[in-house]
Amino acid sequence: MFRKILTVSALNENIKSLLETSFDFLWVEGEISNLRRPTSGHIYFTLKDERSQIRAVIFRSSFGQRPGFDTGGSQEFGLEEGMSVICRARLSVYQPRGEYQLIVSAVEPTGLGALQKAFEQLKARLEAEGLFDPGRKRPIPFLPDRIGVITSPTGAVIRDILNITERRFPSVDILLVPVRVQGGQAPDEIVGGIANMHAIGVDVIILARGGGSLEDLAPFNDERVARAIYHSRIPIISAVGHETDFTITDFVADLRAPTPSAAAELVVPMKGKLVASLESLRMRMIVHHRRILERLSEKVFALGKRLRDPGRRISDLFITLDDYCERIKSAIDNKLTVQRHRLLNLNIRVRHAAPLPRIRDRRFVLENLQKNMITELRNTIERLKKRVQSEMAILDTLSPLAVLKRGYGIVKSLPEGLIIRRADDVMVGKNVDIKVSQGGFHAQVTEVYEE
Repeated sequence: MFRKILTVSALNENIKSLLETSFDFLWVEGEISNLRRPTSGHIYFTLKDERSQIRAVIFRSSFGQRPGFDTGGSQEFGLEEGMSVICRARLSVYQPRGEYQLIVSAVEPTGLGALQKAFEQLKARLEAEGLFDPGRKRPIPFLPDRIGVITSPTGAVIRDILNITERRFPSVDILLVPVRVQGGQAPDEIVGGIANMHAIGVDVIILARGGGSLEDLAPFNDERVARAIYHSRIPIISAVGHETDFTITDFVADLRAPTPSAAAELVVPMKGKLVASLESLRMRMIVHHRRILERLSEKVFALGKRLRDPGRRISDLFITLDDYCERIKSAIDNKLTVQRHRLLNLNIRVRHAAPLPRIRDRRFVLENLQKNMITELRNTIERLKKRVQSEMAILDTLSPLAVLKRGYGIVKSLPEGLIIRRADDVMVGKNVDIKVSQGGFHAQVTEVYEE
């Protein structure tokens, strides 16, 4: 009887072919264990349940093609030991060991979406680093001159903000940095928008967009955006989504507004209320001074009763009291006039405040400073030239070359190059080098004598 004998390699190859042709892509649920990340970049783990287990591998080439892999992006969750997941995979055999395994192409956590899992992981990590610390949050200015808004230029958000600020305080400046608020390019544009606001110079920044799904709000859960907000020197208000929506920017920002419209109301006070408050303070001041006058009058009247025939004293006091009343009334009227003028000037300044006069003044100061700097620099250069010429004259007088010009020479021993100062430093037959004003020459000592 004919027997077909297979080698182990052939058997494993047949099994591999059979499994790969019999099973298409399949979804497998289980718990991750024995998670390994070698230097090759691939991820190896075991997928198990209560009764069985199977080996699995995610090749590095699969990263970034589908959601669910830890590649460092803010919208991707990291695989963890003990995590329950659902894997999209195909069945294969590792022939050298005869083991069948899953080649995984996508992973998502069970019971929690990948985006939500990534949100929770990033939130926990940034909170541990202190990015949510209330102690570092900056106060929002009470009445900002310039408000920067980072949002889409075509959405309803910017229109709502402009309408509310126009209604509450018409003269406030609104500077818009248009960015995408959805999609893969949105995080980089938002980070760039924050940098542009620092370059332009504003008092407060509103980062805003309307509501949406977790995928739509993904740019505001980006780690790069969170760190840009954290390092911002300008206070930032996060106004993303509806009141029930929460993003990472809400926790990092200096203030969270439930909606973009609420952000505009928080950052800009009502001009009418401010004017009413000033008028109320003015009336309270008038009433207060009147009460003082009434108490003084009552006190004078009571003292007048206690006096016996005060005569001239009372007349003098009445005259003094009238004088004080006139002076107080005049002072009150003057103060009210000053306050009215001040209120009017403030109102005009708030309405018509423009940066051009300040720019012209600063430019004039800058030009004067530039002229002064150039003049001072020229004077300094002239002083240094004179000083260099003086120092050169002194060096010239002290230079040994000037001595050589008067007929002297410098004698050095050869080959040591030592300067000879005494006759007994050389011997007969010794070679020496003699330096004169113009060049030098070698000589040989034929006689040594002392003066």
